[in-house]
Amino acid sequence: MQRTLPYSWYSDPEILRLEEERIFRPSWQYAGHLGELPGPGTFLATRAGRMPIVVTRARDGALRAFLNVCRHRSFPVAEGSGARETLQCPYHAWTYGLDGSLRAAPRSDEEPEFPVSELGLVAASVDTWGPFLFVSSLPDPEPLAGALGSLPAQVAELGLDVDGLVYHGRWEAELEANWKVACENFLECYHCPVAHPGFSALVDVSPEAYALSTDGRLSTQRGDVREHASSTLAADGDLPRSQFHFLWPNLGINIFPGRPNLSIGPIVPLAPGRTYRFLDYFFGPDVDEAWIRDLLALDDQVGREDRVLVEGAHRGIASGALEHGYLLGRSEQLIAHFQRLTAAALAT
Repeated sequence: MQRTLPYSWYSDPEILRLEEERIFRPSWQYAGHLGELPGPGTFLATRAGRMPIVVTRARDGALRAFLNVCRHRSFPVAEGSGARETLQCPYHAWTYGLDGSLRAAPRSDEEPEFPVSELGLVAASVDTWGPFLFVSSLPDPEPLAGALGSLPAQVAELGLDVDGLVYHGRWEAELEANWKVACENFLECYHCPVAHPGFSALVDVSPEAYALSTDGRLSTQRGDVREHASSTLAADGDLPRSQFHFLWPNLGINIFPGRPNLSIGPIVPLAPGRTYRFLDYFFGPDVDEAWIRDLLALDDQVGREDRVLVEGAHRGIASGALEHGYLLGRSEQLIAHFQRLTAAALAT
């Protein structure tokens, strides 16, 4: 049996600092959807991990991303989303165009040789997969397509056209747990027969039927609809089976069998013992509201059950009672993959 990461890594502030520096800052992060930037002259304030980012669509129609901090005293220049021609810092009214250039700085004319051309917003990066927006705090990260790997192909193989999905809504939560505990819970269904009776009544989670695989930074779980499932979600639909993807370091994607559906969102550390999660839900344009309501109810039930598990596990880990745990080689192989990637990143 493989040992887990040292449990001290789940509560040490210095480990979290290193994770932010070596894991989250270089990575692409899911940030929202294109519906939040419907046309020229729009913006979206979001985050890449804990780094504040603003995405803009200027009059030329191009998507751009910048660090969402004023070059003067680092106050955020944007909140929420909306339509504007400029972004103005509420602290001292420094004003920026949607192309990031500094347009105005009150009293700057009193400063000899004020370097206006050098004080635009700091560039970040933005790219898309279907309607999904991804951002990076780096100005020149690896291509998003390389980071996604085989994820788009696996989703397309299932028969789901992500370009045809329609945004439905967002679920948000904060958990009293380290972000790695939340990720590791997502990465195994060993606990499903015990903790998720509703989910296990729909999806066959038996070891011989529930398939696990890894490909680069991508971990995937696949499950067929359980024979004779009584749930209304099990009715014949476009998607013959479920896919649950995890893209290291912290992106979860859920696709249930049945009608066209997908939920996507990051698992973001706020503190060593606190984590923020959100999921954006998308459905096909013709999916009826009753089916959506039933799926959201099931997913909400699973989420409430997982909260108890994740927060309880973190309390035990943070207690210092044990130095580490153990992983089952088959049932928890995706956790082992996650921990190897995490340890390798921190070792650099």
